[in-house]
Amino acid sequence: MLRDEGYIKYNCLWTETAAIKVAEVSGLNVWRKKLFQQGLLGVYPDGISFGNVSVRKDEKQFIITASQTGKLAVLNENHFSLVTDFDLKGNNLTCSGAMRASSESLSHAAVYTTLPNINAVFHVHHAALWQQYLHKLPTTDVQAAYGTPEMAFEIQRIVKNQEEKHAGILFMAGHEEGIISYGETLDMAGNMLLKIL
Repeated sequence: MLRDEGYIKYNCLWTETAAIKVAEVSGLNVWRKKLFQQGLLGVYPDGISFGNVSVRKDEKQFIITASQTGKLAVLNENHFSLVTDFDLKGNNLTCSGAMRASSESLSHAAVYTTLPNINAVFHVHHAALWQQYLHKLPTTDVQAAYGTPEMAFEIQRIVKNQEEKHAGILFMAGHEEGIISYGETLDMAGNMLLKIL
């Protein structure tokens, strides 16, 4: 089966530059390794990688794992990209680094631009959790496909309106197995996932 995921759908303006500084990705990489070990990030048998993590750099920018790095057990500074600008409606994204930003970067951008207090966003896959909590916890519209402006707008709608008890997690009906967690810190975003596991 050919998956309609793992591929960049947004218009990407990428500037190849030196790698992100190690200090800027060390905390993110710790959580990324934990999620990989839990099987929440990885690669499908058809070779398509899944999952990505990001951390806010400042008000308008964030650092995210690069496209198709989910399959790698260990990442280094070359495997991250700095998102410097984005336009959700126009489906445009500007990034720099040794590799292009993840195909789900606009989903992360949707959270950051909606909630200025959020500093970490994790997008993972888990079939059993997805099936268990779909439509029981906050869930995007099934018509909104991954990597599209529609998905970004659905994410914005949910995070704006989440009840306090459900804040920090959502399920992507139009993106099979897709789950997003977010928090004010890396630990908050990561522990939200480990809690429901």
